[in-house]
Amino acid sequence: MAGLAAAAEARRLGAQPIVFEKLERSGGSMRLSSGVVWRHRDFERFRVECPGGDERLQRLLFERLDEDLRWLESLGAPVVERTTGNDLTTGARFDVEGLTAALAPDDLRLGSALTDAPDGAPLVLATGGFGASRELLREHVTPEADHVLIRAAPGSVGDGLRLGLAAGASLGAGLADVYARAMPAPPARVRPEQFVALSQLYARHARVTNDGGEAHENATWSEVDTAQWMARQPRARAWFRVESAALAERVRERSVGEMVAAAEAAGAPVERDGQGVTVECVAGVTTTLGGLAIDEQAQAAPGVFACGADAGGIATGGYASGIAAALVFGRIAARAALGVAA
Repeated sequence: MAGLAAAAEARRLGAQPIVFEKLERSGGSMRLSSGVVWRHRDFERFRVECPGGDERLQRLLFERLDEDLRWLESLGAPVVERTTGNDLTTGARFDVEGLTAALAPDDLRLGSALTDAPDGAPLVLATGGFGASRELLREHVTPEADHVLIRAAPGSVGDGLRLGLAAGASLGAGLADVYARAMPAPPARVRPEQFVALSQLYARHARVTNDGGEAHENATWSEVDTAQWMARQPRARAWFRVESAALAERVRERSVGEMVAAAEAAGAPVERDGQGVTVECVAGVTTTLGGLAIDEQAQAAPGVFACGADAGGIATGGYASGIAAALVFGRIAARAALGVAA
């Protein structure tokens, strides 16, 4: 998303960017998402929920997203809903295929990985972080990296970190932070197109325990704290115990019972008794939240800019929309790379 946004903004400004896409299709992890692009309604709430983030970067995201959403629409990106389903946030949900098509250039170099920084030209890094690299997840996030479910695009293996560090960039804070979800545990079969539908988003209505019976109490509306905790437990597992009365509770458009039934249909270990149900879940890593340190121009090193999941310091310590950050800082990076005032 960040790379596509940066390239579209560069074209708007009259440049002819060369866009390298490692995979055989564009869109990265955004294409695997629900397509909701959002910000917190209240900036202080943003700060409270992401206390380790750089306030300057957070302010840019907060102040610029609404205009950038209008820009997306002007390019033809189709809006599915003008709501996020959460009273604490504001934004819109886009059709991800249509969004990708609206941003992608005709001359996108598919299946072409950039291995070295170009000489004499600015470089915008937007490779999706390292959520698909078990090696880097083990180094920075969890010793249980071999067990987590990877929900990130397969090309997101840390290329941006490598290229940025080689160019003189520094790592930002929060490398251990990830955006993750509780997912049905093996032997469940979870296809990429089911990542959203099979998310188990009812930790607030459940008793969550690890393999040793130790309990975790969910503390955030996004439940990202529970998923991060799960990622560091033995085999990245947790058991969600839901009493019968809670099965009718609704989380956005689904009931708890419907989410449990989806996990059961996918093959997850589910135990039912007269009082409730227990679902075995595994942490599914969607994207990393830490990355290269950037300034307010998205610059990570002289002539090198980072955006999307390659840039850290925005949602540190909590959770904020990765697609929103990709959009806002993708456009900022393009303008800065071209020497255009923000």
